[in-house]
Amino acid sequence: MNSRSTPFDELDRKIITALMANARTSFAEIGTAIGLSATAVKRRVDRLRETGVITGFSATVKPSALGWRTEAYVEVYCEGAAPPRRLAEVVRDYPEIAAAMTVTGGADALLHVRARDVEHFEEVLERIRQEPFIRKTISVMVLSHLLPESPEAGASQPAPEGVPGDAADVR
Repeated sequence: MNSRSTPFDELDRKIITALMANARTSFAEIGTAIGLSATAVKRRVDRLRETGVITGFSATVKPSALGWRTEAYVEVYCEGAAPPRRLAEVVRDYPEIAAAMTVTGGADALLHVRARDVEHFEEVLERIRQEPFIRKTISVMVLSHLLPESPEAGASQPAPEGVPGDAADVR
């Protein structure tokens, strides 16, 4: 079964919103807030996990608490058409890469890099540039965050409308 064939209703959206705000919220607490029993909430969460709507639960750690005080975004430009699968293999080798995605526009990929300091970032950047299919990179250092970082950024946000399988998803 996949998420496209799964009905997604308002109660599911409320459960997801509660879990996005705090994944440690008990099923009983969620149930009380939305008018379901803890057992019913658990069944829905299990179904949402089985269908791939919920992909996992994780702890969010403040990077600076781990000594990662430097943050940058790196545009990656490849020779020819580097397949996303090859890019994914490379970025998995770098614990400093917090996120990586292929993008539209001039660059082939965008990397979110965290490092201890500028020297550490420069070392990571040089290792990335040594990959044989990387033609060039353009880096932008983060000075400050204008909006709160996750999970707070999404905590008060409701689950998005139009999730595949939702009645609002018209094709």
